[in-house]
Amino acid sequence: MSIERNAFHFDTLPVSPWRNGGGETREIFSFPVGATAFDWRASIATIAQDGPFSAFPGIDRSITLLSGAGVHLFATGESSGEVDHLLSSPGEPFAFSGDTALDSRLLADVTTDFNIMTRRGVCHSSVVAKRQSFALNTGLGGVLYVLSGQWLLNGKPLAEPRGGVWWNSVSAADEQWQISHEQGDGLLLWAAILPG
Repeated sequence: MSIERNAFHFDTLPVSPWRNGGGETREIFSFPVGATAFDWRASIATIAQDGPFSAFPGIDRSITLLSGAGVHLFATGESSGEVDHLLSSPGEPFAFSGDTALDSRLLADVTTDFNIMTRRGVCHSSVVAKRQSFALNTGLGGVLYVLSGQWLLNGKPLAEPRGGVWWNSVSAADEQWQISHEQGDGLLLWAAILPG
């Protein structure tokens, strides 16, 4: 039995405003479905103004710039560790601990960012940018998100830019999929959800 793939597009994802008014989140998928204490979660955030990131104790995070000039992420202090990172190049993931209470400062205008969160000790993520064809193992789950170009999944169209697919394996099955880029420039994000 093959693993079910679920298509999505940025424009049709449900939107949740941030409590602090600094942006909004479009959730792609969260597992277990409906649970507050998720094992893993994928979303796209829009950052509209400077301000703090919410802390997520026990969670590991990865953020990747999708559009906009980017954002300066920073934190200091013994309790939060030291972070000083410019998220300014689209398609370059940045991993950090959700225990860290980060502040953010926009470099210019509004940005959109691809976010993966995983519960430490349950699973972890590997987020990579791809510009050429590759093979992937489905693992516990994952997300493919197209930033540009035309991509095929096992020989069939994957998604238009700003769209993609997510999957969650409820069994021990692990499939291998062929992801191919047709022609010209292309950029795709692959977030793999892996054990432990």
